[in-house]
Amino acid sequence: MSSSTADERPKVGREATREALIEATAQILLDEGYAAATSRRVAAQAGVKPALVHYYFPSMDDLFVAVLRDKAETNLQRQRQAMAEAEPLHALWQLNRAQDAQLFTEFLAMANHRKAIRSEIVSYAMRFRDIEEGAMTLALKARGVDLEAFPPVVMSMIMGSLSRMVLHEQGLGITRGHDQARAFIEQCLDRFEMPIWEQHSDPARSGSAEVTSNTTT
Repeated sequence: MSSSTADERPKVGREATREALIEATAQILLDEGYAAATSRRVAAQAGVKPALVHYYFPSMDDLFVAVLRDKAETNLQRQRQAMAEAEPLHALWQLNRAQDAQLFTEFLAMANHRKAIRSEIVSYAMRFRDIEEGAMTLALKARGVDLEAFPPVVMSMIMGSLSRMVLHEQGLGITRGHDQARAFIEQCLDRFEMPIWEQHSDPARSGSAEVTSNTTT
């Protein structure tokens, strides 16, 4: 056995344990909320001794920040992939409705009480919103929508905040208006991303979002 292999195995083991703690914490946040994510609960979920949690993460804030950074980078990568889709706004809408979006609602709640989380979530949210706003701007410009009447940043905020609200309410058992809200957003996105030639050849779809056509330049 080479010395390099012997040196690498402990490192691999450390990385695996660290990743297991991050994944365990993320799952607890999703299933039970951040209040349930104690060091003992995380250790039990990961199948390790409680002392290992503080060995890898001196404080729970350190652990929460590690989870946030890990999932934020994953989500930003998915966002970049969504931007490469034929219909990026539809892809971003689906991303906003994914499980990771639910996880970030927990971090938003946590940010009200933990300053370390607050600065991280702000940094991530600004990066995500910048890219989302850029996609919305391109889509609205291509359709001749009045950007002053319908600011892209506001439209992207509506899309993102509405999806988070639906996720939060579903967790509480509230469903009233959800189908209509999803249908409304998808109808708007159909209009924004429909090829111009198809708008003229399909009157039924092109008339589905009159607010857009009434604001063309």
